[in-house]
Amino acid sequence: MRLVGLFALFTLVQFALPSCQGSGGQANFCDTTCTNDTIAFTGTHATLPAVSISMKGCLPDSIQWYHTDMDTYTKTGFSYLIGQPVRINKNFVTAKFKDNAYVWLLFNDCITGRGFQLKLPYDKKEKFSIKSSGINNFDPKFSIPQHLIVNTDRGNIFVEDAYTGKKAMMTFGEKLPIDYDVLHDHLDSVHITDTRIWVRFKSNNKWVDKEKNIVLE
Repeated sequence: MRLVGLFALFTLVQFALPSCQGSGGQANFCDTTCTNDTIAFTGTHATLPAVSISMKGCLPDSIQWYHTDMDTYTKTGFSYLIGQPVRINKNFVTAKFKDNAYVWLLFNDCITGRGFQLKLPYDKKEKFSIKSSGINNFDPKFSIPQHLIVNTDRGNIFVEDAYTGKKAMMTFGEKLPIDYDVLHDHLDSVHITDTRIWVRFKSNNKWVDKEKNIVLE
């Protein structure tokens, strides 16, 4: 009888566990399987500009960037640079090198899908740039050419050529109450080219489409 009771209890636990794990949960933006492998990229310039993210305890630990004409590499803590914890996946990280002047590092948080964009200069006298409202094309609802950097400040959408620095923008015509950790609550779809911005966003609880012809300059 004791064995029968234990078997019944084991069966109930088996059925209960999947229910608890899945209740109210949503699928992650990308796979969060633990890895401590360094994520690294190298540009095509003769000085071999590189950028890498070291991992520790399954989380990004530090960012390092360097090219062979530099005396020493530049390194900083990942959480210090980003200002918040994130989970990353190597398939959702990319780098865009402007010769050996700077590198754009783009990635999305695997838990929330939030996009981040870091502009890291190789000249240590220059300041780096951080965008935590990135609209990256890792998201299937965002169609963006590989050479463009796109982000928002809730009132506008900004476009920049990663290699020339030329820019354009479009205003939403209002300030949207966007929470960047749940961006799709107010920004459904984005389609960008070198000559056009198209966005579907929520205005007064209604989805509206807006587009603008642009010139990058």
